Amino acid sequence: MSGENSGPEDKDPLVREVRLRRERRETWLREGDMSIGRRLAQIGVLGWIIVAPMLGGLYAGRWLDRHFSSGLFWSAALLMVGLVLGGWFARKWIDSA
Repeated sequence: MSGENSGPEDKDPLVREVRLRRERRETWLREGDMSIGRRLAQIGVLGWIIVAPMLGGLYAGRWLDRHFSSGLFWSAALLMVGLVLGGWFARKWIDSA
């Protein structure tokens, strides 16, 4: 880019967001809407981004519960940790798209 974009306003988060939104709009105007197949694929990926950490937490929790004979203590706790982690991953993925 040219020298017009250099300066202290480059560090301003509002300026960065406005530029990002403008770039996204220009891309949308150039490429148009996504196809239905691509949208369905994104929904599938989003589902697995949330489900995979939950299943990992549940697996680790069941192993700990069997090892320590603690009922469902670790399973429930790590399932919730997986849910929170999956939600965080999903949020980061959505924000980057």
